[in-house]
Amino acid sequence: MTMTAPVSTATHPLSRLSAEEFTAIRGIVADAGLVGERTKFVYVGLAEPHKDVVLAWQPGDPIERRARVLLLDRATGTGADLTVSLSTGQVESSTPIDALVDGQVPILDAEFEAIEPILAADERWVTAMTKRGLDVANVRSVPLSAGSYFPDEFGSRVVRVLGFHQADAADLPWAHPVDGVVAFVDVTRGVAIDVQDHVDLPVPAERAELTPDVVRDLKPIEITQPEGRSFTVTDDVVRWAGWEVRVGFDAREGLTLNQLSIDGRSVIHRASISEMVVPYADPSPVRFWQNYFDTGEYLFARYTNSLELGCDCLGEIHYFDGVLADEDGNPRTIRNAICLHEEDYGVGWKHTDMFNGMVETRRSRRLVISFFTTIGNYDYGFYWYLYTDGTIALESKATGIVFTSAYRGEEHPFATEIAPGLGAPFHQHLFSARLDMAVDGVANTVHEVDAVRLPVSPTNPYGNAFTRKLTPLTTEKTAARTTDATVGRTWHIVNPSVTNRLGQPVGYALHPENGPTLLADESSSVHKRATFSTKSLWVTAYDPAERYPAGDFVNQHPGDGGLPAFVADDAPVENADVVLWHTFGLTHFPRPEDWPVMPTDYAGFTLKPVGFFDKNPALGVPTSSSSHCATETGHCS
Repeated sequence: MTMTAPVSTATHPLSRLSAEEFTAIRGIVADAGLVGERTKFVYVGLAEPHKDVVLAWQPGDPIERRARVLLLDRATGTGADLTVSLSTGQVESSTPIDALVDGQVPILDAEFEAIEPILAADERWVTAMTKRGLDVANVRSVPLSAGSYFPDEFGSRVVRVLGFHQADAADLPWAHPVDGVVAFVDVTRGVAIDVQDHVDLPVPAERAELTPDVVRDLKPIEITQPEGRSFTVTDDVVRWAGWEVRVGFDAREGLTLNQLSIDGRSVIHRASISEMVVPYADPSPVRFWQNYFDTGEYLFARYTNSLELGCDCLGEIHYFDGVLADEDGNPRTIRNAICLHEEDYGVGWKHTDMFNGMVETRRSRRLVISFFTTIGNYDYGFYWYLYTDGTIALESKATGIVFTSAYRGEEHPFATEIAPGLGAPFHQHLFSARLDMAVDGVANTVHEVDAVRLPVSPTNPYGNAFTRKLTPLTTEKTAARTTDATVGRTWHIVNPSVTNRLGQPVGYALHPENGPTLLADESSSVHKRATFSTKSLWVTAYDPAERYPAGDFVNQHPGDGGLPAFVADDAPVENADVVLWHTFGLTHFPRPEDWPVMPTDYAGFTLKPVGFFDKNPALGVPTSSSSHCATETGHCS
């Protein structure tokens, strides 16, 4: 047996896996005899070292390099969870995945691609299409994650399939849902285990044309930076306006931010979108099971777009290519996967004073780090923003094409009619941001901060007083919280051992957007599987094994994985190394204006410094000097 020689191109413990490393990982796994004729590599990612190791590392120190690898034997449907050492060239561990207990590894593209031929050969599916006057060759079979519902499916790799008619190559099939029919397919055996034809509904006929009724007369906008960029990039480390961050990329989480600091002071050790779930509200027998975990079930960063200047990003752009493993374990490069640029963000601060004649204005700008991914019908952009005043923000942009159904009328109040006979079921997009905090160090405490109305009293005789209430979140179970817009609830992450010049503990405040959490009933399967989305905030003690809020293996998992298990020991989280998990997102009641392509909808959150600085850090922003400034000096000041 030929052994693959140890190889690593890493210059830092958190360096992204390179193409050479992906090739070496595949070789190590093959050399260990773990790659058979039908073995597929489902996931290959960096097994990040413990935070303590990363923080203690200095340039020149040795780097232990490991990867996590998920394999699937397509012949048997069994999965394995491997730890591979690039430093020694060995498979350090290989753990079989118990599908009944652990769930299944994510769904492969190869499994999706096999669905249409399977159903085209199934008499029940063909009969259902023929009954509706459709040629099965013109029906696109859309395979979707099955969830966890029926005991006879437990332990098998199953997807559920809905059909969409496509009249010709240019036709958008989403306009023509073949509603009333659903197929259950065992992707390991390659057979449909059931085809259910519940109701014969008319197939919407109107095509989805993107030809506008009115062409808007808009002149071009040009973004120029005549002196070039203000940021630098060295070995994936970005430096800009006092900020420093290492950019990461993972097949499951997509873009990650590592060791985020400002002015040499740490704020976040690692930030990512660690899960998302899209639960649908239609209770019909055809659709009640629709709830997709795009991160854990599909590994949504596999579908990252190659971004284009002038379309996806404007200005002076730096691109990062993304390197992932394909399903055979070989490196696959996504060109321009991540976009980095800076942009103007309006007035940062301004004052015109009546006493000393001061007239000062400074414009704000932000650094933008983003990527876009397409999962089936929806397109998602994730934009991290760093601002000159020390603010950090995440914005999710949802666009693409809404998932459609036949519109059943007002007696079925779970969808909107968006075109003649075409429905769009109500649904949510709920994301979990994993924020491994390190506010001026790793010993942090989270306070829940509420505005408090005060009654009329001897100390408040005119009733105008109000104050705030700070409640420390001391244990993991008590730190599972929900937003409350009526009291302006925020959460402050402070470092009690570090104070500013006023003696206040330094901190950052998490400002949520106050959207609904999961709306499904507590008894539902999706509630059990997506418990993370039932709370706006969770706080856990740092554990490098706790990466995903719905658990490691989400596909067909029975539930109670992830955060419910993480907080079971109710560990203390006061003055501790803490991780915040923040649920945010959209509750979407589609509109006719969302068809045929959805205008971008936005969701996100903001982290603002609270006592982290001694004064406004944006004082250091220079005055603008431009021919467009309407002043005698040409300076906007």
